[in-house]
Amino acid sequence: MAAIDEHDTTLRLPPFHALRAFEAAGRHLSFARAADELGVSPAAVSQHIQQMEEFAGQPLFRRLGRRVELTDAGTAALVHVAAAMASLGDAARIMRLPLRGHRVSVSVAPSFAIKWLVPRLERFKALHPDIEVWVSADMGLVDFAVADVDLAIRYGAGGYADSQAQMLLTESVVPICSPSLIEGDGALKSPADIARFALLHDDSPDRDPSCPTWPMWLMARGLDVEHARRGLRFNQSSLVVEAAIAGKGIALAKGQLAAADIAAGRLITPFENAETPINFAYWLVWRRGRSLSPGLKAFMDWIREEAGQGDADIGAGI
Repeated sequence: MAAIDEHDTTLRLPPFHALRAFEAAGRHLSFARAADELGVSPAAVSQHIQQMEEFAGQPLFRRLGRRVELTDAGTAALVHVAAAMASLGDAARIMRLPLRGHRVSVSVAPSFAIKWLVPRLERFKALHPDIEVWVSADMGLVDFAVADVDLAIRYGAGGYADSQAQMLLTESVVPICSPSLIEGDGALKSPADIARFALLHDDSPDRDPSCPTWPMWLMARGLDVEHARRGLRFNQSSLVVEAAIAGKGIALAKGQLAAADIAAGRLITPFENAETPINFAYWLVWRRGRSLSPGLKAFMDWIREEAGQGDADIGAGI
């Protein structure tokens, strides 16, 4: 391998394809997985790594049979190459701002999209008619390095790796039901009366360990829990709210998702002081260090403002 001339001040760079292969191989610690990601053969990745090592004048990987590991020089270089690749990605996005500066792509947990975000989007459109919002309802974590997503809204405990996160809304759990459910002989005056009604259960996969189930909620109030495991079960929190609106029973629901329907009178909270705060919250999540387009900044400012306004003014319009 050619030695590096430390007195040569000419800026020289290895080929871009070699840099990209080195970054992918260093991240995966696998030439084969890097090849899959880049859509080339493992032999091509190996050739690119050889170009990088010839440029560096020293090995960047140790070949250990079917696996590889970075040398000290490779480890030190990978930090800067990865940062450079991220900067190039930001540069590409900036260059495309005239084309997509007026589009914001948002990944949102489905129940939050249905019950909280979508009913408000007309207000954003009225304020920013030139900005197009694309909503993708999904639960998975977003890899901002490869996904065409500007912003994610996630329900969880926070602490999203390699991302910037800001709490948008706290959450709590509250009993809800349709007003029609408790008319006449079905009076619901205290938690003890719950035993006479069907119960609706939220079995969504994003359950917070601090979020009480019906048995936990009743047990905390010293009540019988024998019937508390019966009733309809749903794998989306929004379906629990909709079932309560339809008069199918009493739900233990996430307060933020039920708030607009409570404000509109479609639901009631039959007991005072029955709300239970929980640890999970709704978070804005975006790529750490990325440049925010004007459209994305406008959307983030707007949704933060919406989070502080409550639901009374949109309840009747959903």
